[in-house]
Amino acid sequence: MDVPVGYRNPHKQQGHQRKTQKSRGQEGPTPLFDDTSTGPPPPQGGYGAPPPNDGGVQQFPGQQYLNDPMANMAMQYGANLADQGKDVMEKQIDRFMSVSKLKYYFAVDTTYVAKKLAIVLCPFTHTEWSIRYNQQDEPIAPRYEINAPDLYIPVMGFVTYLLLAGVALGKVDRFTPEELGIQASSALVWLVIEIVAVVLTLYVMNIQSTLRTLDLIAFSGYKYVGMIVCLLAQILVGSMGYWVALLYTSVAIVFFLGRNLKLIILPESHPDHIGHGNKRRMYLLLFIAALQPIFIFWLTRHLSTAIPPKVTKDW
Repeated sequence: MDVPVGYRNPHKQQGHQRKTQKSRGQEGPTPLFDDTSTGPPPPQGGYGAPPPNDGGVQQFPGQQYLNDPMANMAMQYGANLADQGKDVMEKQIDRFMSVSKLKYYFAVDTTYVAKKLAIVLCPFTHTEWSIRYNQQDEPIAPRYEINAPDLYIPVMGFVTYLLLAGVALGKVDRFTPEELGIQASSALVWLVIEIVAVVLTLYVMNIQSTLRTLDLIAFSGYKYVGMIVCLLAQILVGSMGYWVALLYTSVAIVFFLGRNLKLIILPESHPDHIGHGNKRRMYLLLFIAALQPIFIFWLTRHLSTAIPPKVTKDW
């Protein structure tokens, strides 16, 4: 009788099963859960597989958040909040100083700076001192009007003065960061005192003019050019060079301010310069011009001390 294939030698088949179980038992107990510490293998396709990479372009991490409508709304809200903060800050600054007016004093170019420095250092050859105005009765920007006051040269002059002051202090072994800070604060304090004194003089003498506070700061700041020349002369030439430079720059700054401020403080509408309060205006003009050489000397004299001579050793 023929026996089906699956039922031939059942004892041998059971023995084979027992041997297999025994060999498995020798490897160790069967784990209750599958080991998933290494992570599942990446799906090859179908459900759960990543979308195909079109054109080889890879998405950077977090791109899905940028595509989220809620994230876009949050970013737009943050941008609007930053714009509102900027507007509030500009309004607070405009309460004390107009930003648009301040930008006017820095509207310069290289040609203007070169010509203006030449006029400040040698004003005797300059003939035209009037300032042109536009159709809105506002002064033209400094880059188009060489006689217009600016704040770029005074600011750069102040910084250069501090650098040369550091060099002068270093030559006499007195340079320290604290000493340089004292020089900067002292120069700023004296500038504030000068501006306050002129403004109080305008108020006490009841003089009405088109001279604005920023104009006054600009004109007073041109003395830093003369101070730079004096310190350079002291460093390169010596004490004699300092005194010669001090004399020349004092005359030049007085002449420069006298010709500039004359058209602002002394109006030409009245031919009689004695009447109509022009005498007081003339005193104010001389007062502003005379202050400049005093401050040039005061802020540079202590830096112009002679460099001690080198001591030669006797062998």
